[in-house]
Amino acid sequence: MATDLTAPRTGVRPDVASIQRRTLRLLFTTQIIGGIGVTIGIAVGALLAARIAGTAVAGVAQSAGVVGAALLAVPVTRIMARHGRRPGLALAYAVGAVGGVLVVLAAATRWVPLLFLGMLLFGGGTAANLQARYTAVDLAEPARRGRQLSLIVWATTIGAVAAPNFAALADRVTTGWGLPPLAGPFAFSAAAFVLAAVVLLGLLRPDPLLTARRLAAADAPAADRPSAADATATAVAAEAPAAGGAGRPAAAPVGVRAPRAAGMRAAWSVVRGQPAARLGIAAVAVGHLVMVAVMAMTPVRLGESHADADVLRLVGIVLSLHIAGMYAFSPVVGWLTDRLGRRAVILGGVGLLLAACAVAGTAGHHTPRLSVGLVLLGLGWSGTMVAGSTLLSESVAAEVRPSVQGLSDLIMGLAGAGAAVVSGFVMQFAGYPVLTLLAAVAVAPLVALALRPVPIGAPDEEG
Repeated sequence: MATDLTAPRTGVRPDVASIQRRTLRLLFTTQIIGGIGVTIGIAVGALLAARIAGTAVAGVAQSAGVVGAALLAVPVTRIMARHGRRPGLALAYAVGAVGGVLVVLAAATRWVPLLFLGMLLFGGGTAANLQARYTAVDLAEPARRGRQLSLIVWATTIGAVAAPNFAALADRVTTGWGLPPLAGPFAFSAAAFVLAAVVLLGLLRPDPLLTARRLAAADAPAADRPSAADATATAVAAEAPAAGGAGRPAAAPVGVRAPRAAGMRAAWSVVRGQPAARLGIAAVAVGHLVMVAVMAMTPVRLGESHADADVLRLVGIVLSLHIAGMYAFSPVVGWLTDRLGRRAVILGGVGLLLAACAVAGTAGHHTPRLSVGLVLLGLGWSGTMVAGSTLLSESVAAEVRPSVQGLSDLIMGLAGAGAAVVSGFVMQFAGYPVLTLLAAVAVAPLVALALRPVPIGAPDEEG
C-alpha cells in the first residue's frame, strides 16, 4: 500500500484547506520554472531540427517531444498511483533535463538520431507541467475545481511568455561558451527542469493525492457501507451516462474500490463507461492536436519571409503572444468553466480554434495578422484544456484518477505528435494555408461529441 511519511498521523484529520493552499503555491512556483524550460526549447526546436535535418524532418523532430510527453505519462502516472504526485512529477522533470542535455550534444555533433532521442526525453518537462494541473484538484472543493486547475495552467504564463524572448539571449551567451547556434536554449531548459524537480522533491509534503485518498477512506466507515443490493444499485447508477458538462464528480460505488495501480487498460475500461470522461479526453486531445499542428510550423512560416537575423526575434514575439493566449486568460476560462459548465466552455474553445485557423491560414506573410491567429489558437486551446481536464478529473474516482489522467495525456500527446509529423510534410508540399484548413477539419468529431444530446435522467451540468 502506498504511504506518505510526511502525512498526518492516522486518525488525525489534516487541515485540507491549508494543505491545498500550500500545494497551489508550490505548483504555481514550479510551473513558472518548468514553463521557462519547456517554452525556450519549443521556441527554437523546429529551427534547430530544420537546420540539422531539413524542413520536412523538423515536424518529426518536434513530434518526438510530444511523443515523449505522451509515453512518459504512462510510467509517471503509474508511479503517482502507487506513491503519490511528488515522485512522479520530479521524475518527469529529471527526464526532461536529460533530454535537454542530449539535444545540446546533438547540435554539437549534428547527429540526427541523438537529436530525436533528446527531443523524446525533453518531453518529460511537458509531461510534468501537464500533470501538475491534475495535482491542483486532488484536494480542491468541487465548486472551485475549474478555477484552481486554471490557476496552475495560468502560472505557466509568467515563465512561458517571456521564455521565447530569452532564446536569443541564451543563444548569444552560450555561443560564447563554444556551443553551436540554437543549442544554448536547451542547456537553459535542462537547468530549469533540474531546479523544478529539486523543489518538488523537497517541498511537496504532504502529498495531495495520498491525502485525498486517505480522507476518502476515512469518510466511508464500515458502519455506513450499504447492503449487497444497495451496493449493486449504486454500481449500476455509477455506470449510467452522465451529462458531458457535469459539474459534480462521478463518485465510485460505496464499498467498491478501484485498483490503486490500475494500468491503461483498466483506465480505458473506466472511461468507456463514463460519457463525461470521454468528452473530457476528446476535448483535451483535439484541442492539443489543432494547436500543435498550427503552432509547430509557424516559426518555419516566419522563416520563409524574413532574414535569419530577424527570425528569432519575430518567433519570440509571435510565440509569446500565442502562449499568452494559451495561459494568460486561463483563470477567466476556469471561472467560466465553474459558472457556465464544462460543455459550454469546450464548445467555446472549439469556436476559437476554428477562428484561429481561418485568420492564420489567410494571413499570408502579414506578421501582425498571423499573430492574431496564434492568439486565438492559444485561447481555443485554453478552453478545451481547462474545461476538458476539469470534466475528466471529476468524472472518475480518486483511486483510478491518476491512470485515467495518464491515459488522457497519452492520447493527447499521440494526437499532437501525429499532427506535428504531418504538419512538416503538409508545410513542405502544400503550404501553411492548407495546413490550417486541415487543422480546422480535425475539430469536427469534437463538435459532434460535445453536441450529442444528454440522456434523460443524467445529472445536469451545474451540479
